[in-house]
Amino acid sequence: MPGSDNAPEAVKILISGGFGVGKTTMVAAISEITPLRTEERLTAAGVGVDDVIGVEAKTTTTVALDFGRITLTPDLVLYLFGTPGQQRFWFMWNDLAVGAIGGVVLVDTWRLESSFAAIDFFEKRGIPFVVAVNNFEGRPHYSVEQIRGALALPPTSPVHVFDARERGACRDVLVGLVDHVLAQVSDPLPTTR
Repeated sequence: MPGSDNAPEAVKILISGGFGVGKTTMVAAISEITPLRTEERLTAAGVGVDDVIGVEAKTTTTVALDFGRITLTPDLVLYLFGTPGQQRFWFMWNDLAVGAIGGVVLVDTWRLESSFAAIDFFEKRGIPFVVAVNNFEGRPHYSVEQIRGALALPPTSPVHVFDARERGACRDVLVGLVDHVLAQVSDPLPTTR
């Protein structure tokens, strides 16, 4: 609010998922600041180490994190931390998760298995999360219930279908995450998988 002495509430959100699912794209699409990126070119060193099946045309990878910021309301600012997707960089996830109130797990329907590690990460730490199916061109389309079933998610787990390139769609996913986190805080009953 103009003239208000109260600073907005700032919260940390993780944007996670497998290699090439659109984490960097999502942070760039929604951030109101120029996002910080730690992308490097893929090199021969990753051959045989990195799984590029389904994303063979990808030429860069996040080696540390992506960082962006979005003001959802005058009282709420989200700091977005995109995690690296390649398994060799997963050791960073624990540090990035410190202080996070929730997460978004991005999913590619061609490579659902690449999202399992992120889902397990959030579940084991009790960090609320939503699943966001990135609607890539040429990928098969499935219903929310089919995705939920394939990922063995409980009926209470939010699943969104969106396009990570579209600012409004990214905002809807983040609003859905904030709503999910608030619902869990007001009704902290554990969910089973």
